[in-house]
Amino acid sequence: MARNRVLGCGPMAHEIIALLAQYGLILVFLNVLVEQAGAPVPAVPTLVVAGALTSNGQLPLAGVLGVALLACLISDLAWYWAGRRFGSGVMRTICRVSLSPDSCVKQSELRFQRWRGQVLLVAKFVPGLSTVAPPLVGALGLRPMAFVVLDGLGSLLWLGVAVGLGYALAPEIDKVLDALGNAGTIALELVGSLLALYILAKWWQRHRLLVSLRMARITVDELAQAIEEEPLPVVIDVRSQAARLVDTRIIPGALLADISGIDRTVHDIPLDAELIIYCNCPNEASAAVAAKSLMQQGYRRVRPLLGGLDAWEAAGYTIHRLSSDQADALAESLPTQNAA
Repeated sequence: MARNRVLGCGPMAHEIIALLAQYGLILVFLNVLVEQAGAPVPAVPTLVVAGALTSNGQLPLAGVLGVALLACLISDLAWYWAGRRFGSGVMRTICRVSLSPDSCVKQSELRFQRWRGQVLLVAKFVPGLSTVAPPLVGALGLRPMAFVVLDGLGSLLWLGVAVGLGYALAPEIDKVLDALGNAGTIALELVGSLLALYILAKWWQRHRLLVSLRMARITVDELAQAIEEEPLPVVIDVRSQAARLVDTRIIPGALLADISGIDRTVHDIPLDAELIIYCNCPNEASAAVAAKSLMQQGYRRVRPLLGGLDAWEAAGYTIHRLSSDQADALAESLPTQNAA
């Protein structure tokens, strides 16, 4: 019976199984820890093979799940406290090193607006969200105990699926590992080629986005000068509601708008007015999207702010903060039916 024998037949398969059988719990712990910390080292293959080894007692099922859960909680708690301490800067740092920096934080904020703290239950199943979710919910004030409970349940669900898959498909995994052992360097070259193609596809996707959003920007110095003259430009903040709760900075006099409803914000503004759009995302992506939308509505003097909110503050210009009443109104406007 496949479950009663040592998995692996070929040389490479035997080495992989032997390594995991001897150092399995340590390898599982380290692999999950570094992946959850943000390193591009997928842990699912290790978890699946570890699950297969539990099918015949070579690894303890409770031990695999236990060390993997511990690794998740250690890494996620570190990101959670970083989010509580440093706020939106942590998310921007994470997303700058991702393969999709222009949408990383934005998509995470949108998912949080929909799910609130319960986003942690599904975060590990969504590429890019697993690392961003802990600091995001930390920055937005999710209670520590609620975080541990929700993150623990989400981690167990993710680990259970991966390990359970390996347990159920142990005979087939045996064949795959044996095939890899027989393929030798060809298999490694194939995996490397697929990884290179994936990175290239992501780069091309981002390149096309940047080309589509290419337009003239206004610098912070030019905006500061324009504010001193007549007529005053209309400055519009297009960050998400969740982003404003994390980072309460605003440029004085800015209108607060949502990209999907920016037409309502500018409804009474003349078409010949100068509109300056800012966000706080890589390449001013959200601001550029909003500017294109406004141009399609007939506005011609529309420009994103180069460098966004960070560039404005770094240049030493005045920054205001949302009042407590405004922050409370933003918090109440977020969906509450799924709140933790």
